[in-house]
This record gives sequence, structure tokens and C-alpha cells, in this order.
Amino acid sequence: MEDVLVPIMVCAMLFVAMPWIILHYITRWKQQSGITNADENLLEELYEVARRLDDRLHTIERIMAAETPELEARRPAPELPRADIRKIRER
Repeated sequence: MEDVLVPIMVCAMLFVAMPWIILHYITRWKQQSGITNADENLLEELYEVARRLDDRLHTIERIMAAETPELEARRPAPELPRADIRKIRER
């Protein structure tokens, strides 16, 4: 009895269970092709933090340049337009 049951179980696992699991996760992957609202909120928060840190760095560079005239600025502080993240997301 065991000689017949084991090959049947192995074939069922190979030809039914394994493709079902693979197709299940492929379907899940395709359904979640975009980013979630939590991901969008996190990106917006990270963008704001990066923008504030960049502004602080430019401020520190201007203060150092004003206090020490012989010190050259390591990088210029470009005046970049501060686009709202929602406008970027709409594109």
C-alpha cells in the first residue's frame, strides 16, 4: 500500500501543489504592482525630511562662508524649484 501511495503523493505535490503555489504568488505580485498609500505617505515624509536637511546644509555653508572668507564653498547652493510631491505624483 505504501509503495503506491508515496508516488501518487509525490506526483500530486509536483503537478498540483507546486504550480498552484507559484501561480498564487504570481497573481498576488501582479495585484500589488503599485505602491500603497502607506508607501506614498512614507515617500512624502522622506522627501520633506531630505528637503529640510538640504536647506539646513545650505544655511550652514552660507554661515561658514560668511565667517571665514578664505574658505571656499564646497558646493554651490543651487536654487532649485521646490515642487510639491503631489504634483510629481500626478505625472
